[in-house]
Amino acid sequence: MTSKLADLGRWSEPSLLVLSSLAGGDKHGYAMVSDIEALAGVHLGPGTLYGALSRLEDQGLILALPAQGRRRPYRITAAGARALEEQLTTMASVANTGLTRLRANGAPA
Repeated sequence: MTSKLADLGRWSEPSLLVLSSLAGGDKHGYAMVSDIEALAGVHLGPGTLYGALSRLEDQGLILALPAQGRRRPYRITAAGARALEEQLTTMASVANTGLTRLRANGAPA
């Protein structure tokens, strides 16, 4: 685990979803909520979203951009992209191994 991921402690789903959303481009809070709902079928409430944004910004994984009216967009940083790629690669490996094992043992679908 890289030091950036270790610094996050337990990788939480809201952080993963926010970074995945921002990997597609800069977004403000409402745009992230909409994107995450379309991406994962999960609705992040304001407290969860802004808590995750604060933690990710403190870790240097995202950057708050200048406000555009009442909206403040965020951008994933290079460190955030590396951390997201590492986490998603690990998750894909676990998912592929789990699926292979299920299929090999004839587990019910």
